[in-house]
Amino acid sequence: MSALPQPAAEAADLLRQWLAPFARVFVLTGAGCSTNSGIPDYRDADGQWKRTPPVTFQAFTGDAYVNARYWARSFIGWPRIHDARPNAVHDALAQWESRGNVSMLLTQNVDGLHQRAGSRRVIDLHGRLDGVVCLQCRAESPRATLQARLADANPEWAHLDATTAPDGDANLEGHDFSRFQVPACEACGGMLKPDVVFFGENVPRDRAVRAGEALKASDAMLVVGSSLMVYSGFRFARMAHEAGIPLAILNRGRTRADELATLKIEAEAGAVLSAALG
Repeated sequence: MSALPQPAAEAADLLRQWLAPFARVFVLTGAGCSTNSGIPDYRDADGQWKRTPPVTFQAFTGDAYVNARYWARSFIGWPRIHDARPNAVHDALAQWESRGNVSMLLTQNVDGLHQRAGSRRVIDLHGRLDGVVCLQCRAESPRATLQARLADANPEWAHLDATTAPDGDANLEGHDFSRFQVPACEACGGMLKPDVVFFGENVPRDRAVRAGEALKASDAMLVVGSSLMVYSGFRFARMAHEAGIPLAILNRGRTRADELATLKIEAEAGAVLSAALG
């Protein structure tokens, strides 16, 4: 198994040769795919947290201060997700899909950039930030609608700025978050939550089943830009290994599935995919 850092051209040749025998490839992507679109990732090259781990579902729903803090930071951070644009990774994978080579693209990202690039066979494993759901009546609404409601309820926060953090968060500190007003569901008055899977929640079963079925029907699996440290993503790499499906990983830094892969490439994903899949 190759695991040495390589120049993009050399890495692209390796990946192209590895992919050549396979007609339909299952692709799993992670946060490393979106960093060149201005969305930071969570982990370093050793797979360790770069920052405090994300808020859990239990804290979000059980602690009013944590809930307000989340939405205040999201209020500042959401426009950067909304305005982000696909980069070379998203474009290369979308073009590859258009030629019939992608059986399914399973993404751990919640930014919707694969779809903006043109990918259609996509499963959003952890949901999407551009949607909001009520935890009581399950009513769904666009994130843009809630952004306007947050602005109306908190005009004094609108001028604030902060550095970008992963997944629509912002590094907003030194404020009294208890003063931030979080609107309730307009239909029933219930608690609103971004339509994403928080830490402490399970991936919806039907989503995981669809992804598993697509993997089993594929010739190979390619992981791009993920350390696979979160089990919800790692389990598909393990599933591929157990089923005898060849696995390749393109990621800067170690991953949880390095020992399962038949090819491991550490190089800049956009350059490698643009050359290998072109």
